[in-house]
Amino acid sequence: MSELVLGISAFYHDSAAALVRDGVPVAAAQEERFTRKRHDPSFPAQAVRYCLDELGVSLGDVAAVAYYEDPRLKFRRVLATLVGTAPTGFTSFRETLPRWLRADGKLRAVQVVRRELESAELGTVPEIVVRRHHESHAASAFFPSPYRSAAVLCVDGVGEWATTTLWHGRDTALRPLAEIRFPHSLGLLYSAFTYFCGFKVDSGEYKLMGLAPYGRPRYADLIRERLIDVKPDGSFHMDMRYFEYLRGQVMTGRAFEKLFGGPRRTPEGPLTEREFDLAASVQDVTEEVMLGLARTARERTGESTLCLAGGVALNCVANGKIVDSGLFDEVWVQPAAGDAGGALGAALAVAMDRGAARGHVGSGRDAMSGALLGPAFGDAQIADYLRSRRIPYHRLDPERLVDDVAAALADGKIVGWFQDRMEFGPRALGARSILGDPRDPAMQSAMNLKIKFRESFRPFAPAVLAAEAKDYFDLRQESPYMLLVAQVAAAQQVPVTETGATGIDLLRVRRSTIPAVTHVDGSARVQTVTPDSNPAYHKLLTAFRARTGCPVLVNTSFNVRGEPIVRSPHDAYTCFMRTNIDMLAIGNFLLHKSEQPAWSEESDWRAEIPLD
Repeated sequence: MSELVLGISAFYHDSAAALVRDGVPVAAAQEERFTRKRHDPSFPAQAVRYCLDELGVSLGDVAAVAYYEDPRLKFRRVLATLVGTAPTGFTSFRETLPRWLRADGKLRAVQVVRRELESAELGTVPEIVVRRHHESHAASAFFPSPYRSAAVLCVDGVGEWATTTLWHGRDTALRPLAEIRFPHSLGLLYSAFTYFCGFKVDSGEYKLMGLAPYGRPRYADLIRERLIDVKPDGSFHMDMRYFEYLRGQVMTGRAFEKLFGGPRRTPEGPLTEREFDLAASVQDVTEEVMLGLARTARERTGESTLCLAGGVALNCVANGKIVDSGLFDEVWVQPAAGDAGGALGAALAVAMDRGAARGHVGSGRDAMSGALLGPAFGDAQIADYLRSRRIPYHRLDPERLVDDVAAALADGKIVGWFQDRMEFGPRALGARSILGDPRDPAMQSAMNLKIKFRESFRPFAPAVLAAEAKDYFDLRQESPYMLLVAQVAAAQQVPVTETGATGIDLLRVRRSTIPAVTHVDGSARVQTVTPDSNPAYHKLLTAFRARTGCPVLVNTSFNVRGEPIVRSPHDAYTCFMRTNIDMLAIGNFLLHKSEQPAWSEESDWRAEIPLD
């Protein structure tokens, strides 16, 4: 008889639920997709309900609930930090302590989880088991990976005490080898620069990564000299005099401002050469640390494969550097590497303790089902929605739909693509995506400014047929989850005429045959697509190649800036109508913007979606 374990992460950011059956992930989703609140930290009530409904079970059928971190141990760290910064940290102490000690506070997270599950009336609540934060990350990285044994590296902001951990995974066991403890944190160093450059912490780090290629790492030596002492093995020690996160609710203060020549950039203010260079500099240091840690992981474990998780594992540029280094034969990154993935990791850790097997090992595949673990909507549900709203549509057979969409993309149209189960994790992987023609030099700007309503500097990712990826990108391995950056292949590069362009103007310089997905340094964040990982998406890429000779599409998440990725047909249609998307392919239904009724809303939706 199969055994189910439900995993939950909640109360900080990116809360989520995940259901594991006999050690295999079968359902997982972030709460933000249901509530439409980006990075929603609240108890994942709707995500839990979805996971149970997906399998048609109740809580009474679940063997255990796994919570992704130890709140009591975390409270000890918070309390020790507040006491250790007295008296300068008194304001933070006064603001923080009540959030931990009240009846529904973070210290009582496990009790709150039980109360929430009981009030949801989803069945008898089973035993609730607590796992540590970095153990949850490590379990999410190793247990679904395709490897029988591997080095496992987890790097993030902070869990209970750990900020960086090294593990050795073998079969169904994880052995801890080393850790770096708070306040010394590569994730918080990166977040400090995110904050200083005017972006939102725990949200804007990927913007900083995208900004880095516009600048020069002229502050990198200063960072090494004054902020972080990096050892050859990747371990590090930070000078806390330059950071404020121990004492208050901000990341940096006057010492940081003095070091880098002035106050932090005002959010939404103009980007200057300083921000470009700060981003390039901290990215350079981050890559150095990650390479050092990866080298140590190889030496300490002797393994030829590496698994990564934790928020810093979403830094796909650093991941690409590890792959290019040749330290490992292969690197596997958990697609939900951040705290949402902790729900899955906690469930997997408990499942392995209870005797689950890793039956997928030896097949050459991971156990993540292409990260397509969220809800799907059948044609009957989609039709009911369209008819109830009197929305004009064309119902097509699957082959005709793919052909029509490929033709539209080849003609320069932008298409919303809503198919099959929703992705788990922050990346759209061809289930909830907005697609375009990568050959069009104007596509990057059009998508940023007219579709996503976001900053013009941000790059877009290519999806490519896995069998032809090496013709377009210098990839040493497959990249199914869009978590590796690689250079565009020399055969696709075009000669660059010296223009003297700097900063954002570098966007106007064409560098390859696929300019819409080529960043200003000639790189791309690649997703390789196989017929097994996503059959419908693979068919679309194949049809686009048949029409154009190009096996690549622009793939960005189906949402606007500040909004979670769409989950339902209603979410998809709303985003379609609010933006300049030309066509919506939803299930076997094709909607043309030109045929839709006029769109109006009582209030300006931009004012209701907070900037990210």
